[in-house]
Amino acid sequence: MLTGDTFSSSTFAIELGKFQVETVQEVSGLTLEQDVVETRQVSATGELLVRKQPGSRRTGEITITRGMDKSTAFTDWIKATLVNADLDSARQNITIALKDAKKQTVRRIHLSNAWASRWQGPSLGASNSATATEQVTITYEDMTVE
Repeated sequence: MLTGDTFSSSTFAIELGKFQVETVQEVSGLTLEQDVVETRQVSATGELLVRKQPGSRRTGEITITRGMDKSTAFTDWIKATLVNADLDSARQNITIALKDAKKQTVRRIHLSNAWASRWQGPSLGASNSATATEQVTITYEDMTVE
């Protein structure tokens, strides 16, 4: 890959703890933020001084959209939190691996202590010809990008 070439956003993989999520359609909400602390003061000459500095890092959420299939590992992990209320065993580290055209990992995004905080099933209808998808909101404590 030449310098200046960008990665395709359609080639990625998700590793959840010890296993890889088999099929995924979309990952959204990847943001890294921190609070901004603003201090306003007045100088001895009456001039307004405004200073901004970095504050605490914010935790975040992502949403994974995937087709409902026979895969059970990801579904079991979701159930551990939302059905069994077993947050201690459900917390996992998630890695999103961006891949190049040769399917080689070129960048990793790590989400630590992640757990499923929301599940949304498919819209079902007799006249609907779309595939059944599920959306899972995942809350995490920290994100690192390498």
